[in-house]
Amino acid sequence: MKSCLKIPRILLPEEGFGKWAVIACDQFTSDSGYWRRVEEFTGDAPSTLRFILPECYLGQDDEDAAKKIVASMYHALESGALGKLTRGFLLTRRTVSTGVREGILAAIDLDAYTAGRGETSPVRSSEEVVPSRLGARIALRRRAPLEFPHAILFYNDKKGKVKKLLKGEDLEKLYDFDLMEGGGHIEGYFLPEDTSVALSRVIQTRSEPCLAVADGNHSVAAAKAYWEELKKKLTEREKNNHPARFMLVELVNLYDESIVFHPIHRLMKEVDADTFCDYFMRAVKCKREGNVLYPSLPKGAAGVQKCDELCEEYLKQNGGVVDYIHGERELKALAGEDCVGIVLQTVEKDGFFAQLENGGNFPKKTFSVGEAKDKRYYLEGREISYE
Repeated sequence: MKSCLKIPRILLPEEGFGKWAVIACDQFTSDSGYWRRVEEFTGDAPSTLRFILPECYLGQDDEDAAKKIVASMYHALESGALGKLTRGFLLTRRTVSTGVREGILAAIDLDAYTAGRGETSPVRSSEEVVPSRLGARIALRRRAPLEFPHAILFYNDKKGKVKKLLKGEDLEKLYDFDLMEGGGHIEGYFLPEDTSVALSRVIQTRSEPCLAVADGNHSVAAAKAYWEELKKKLTEREKNNHPARFMLVELVNLYDESIVFHPIHRLMKEVDADTFCDYFMRAVKCKREGNVLYPSLPKGAAGVQKCDELCEEYLKQNGGVVDYIHGERELKALAGEDCVGIVLQTVEKDGFFAQLENGGNFPKKTFSVGEAKDKRYYLEGREISYE
C-alpha cells in the first residue's frame, strides 16, 4: 500500500513555550473572557495566538484578522522566532483530564484523504463535513506560509505496537512545560528519520481507512480543498512534493487509555414539550423523566441517525430549534418548559473504524473526545508554501 504519511521538518519556537502554545480556535466560542485572559497572558510575546482567529470573534472583522495572521506568520519566519528541525516525527505526552495522551506528530498526504459519503481512502473524515464551514479556512490557507493545525487523527493499534517499538528508545526532549489556562502538562521528544520510517509501517495497517480524523474534521477538509484547487496549476513533478499536498497532524492510538468518547445529546428548543415527547415516544421506546427522554436506541451512528431523523421531521412540521449539548447534567439543566432533552449513548471503540469502512461516516455531532481544555494546543508548525 502506498504510504499516506510523510516525514516532515517541524517548526518550533526558539523559546517561550508557555506563551507560545494556545488552544484550538474552535473552543470556548461563547466565552470571550477566556480569550481575553489569553491575550493578557501572552502580551507582546511570540505566540500562536497571532496565527489564529478564535471562533469567538468570527464575523467581527475577518478580512483584517486574516491579513494580520499572514503578516504575523511571515514575521515569525523572518525574525528568527522559529527553528526548523531535521526531518522526523515528534512524540508528545500530554496530561489531560483522563490520563496521559501519547501522540505522534506526522504529516498526512491529502491525496490519500476523502470526506464524502461512499468514498474510500486510507485517511477518512469521521463525520459529515459541512461545506459552508470551509470557506474562511480555505481562504486563509491560500495566503498562509505556515500551518499550525489542531487536528487529531486516530490509528488502530489495539495491541500497542507503536508503544512497544518506542520502548527503551533514548529520545531527545524538545520541550517540557505547563499549558496555559489549565490545559495540563506536555512533553515533546524528537523521533529521528529511521525511527519515523519504522513507525509509519506500524501505523499504516492494510485496513481502509487506516487513519480517521477524530478532531479538526473541517480543518483537514479545508486543507484538502485548497490542495485540489492548487494542484490544477502545478506540473506533475511539482505535485509530488509540494508542501501544501501534506498536512501536519497528531496521530493518537484509538485504544490509548486516555481516549474517552462522550456522547453529544440533543436539546429540542422552542417546542411544546408534551407534544414532542408523545411524538418521539410513539416512534422509539423511551423512559421519560420530566422533559428528558432516555430512548432505547443502539449505540453509535445508527442511534444518532435515527434520533436526528425524528427530530428533523418534527421540526419541519412544527418548528423549533435543535441544539447539541455536551454532558447529561448540562442537558437536564436546560430541559425546561419549552425544551426537551434527548440522552444519547456513547460510541464504542471497537465499532469506530468499522463505521468508516466503505466510505461511511458518523452523523454530525455524534461524539466528542475529552473536555474542552483537553483539546489540542497550537504548538508545532510546518511550512506549506515555497514563498
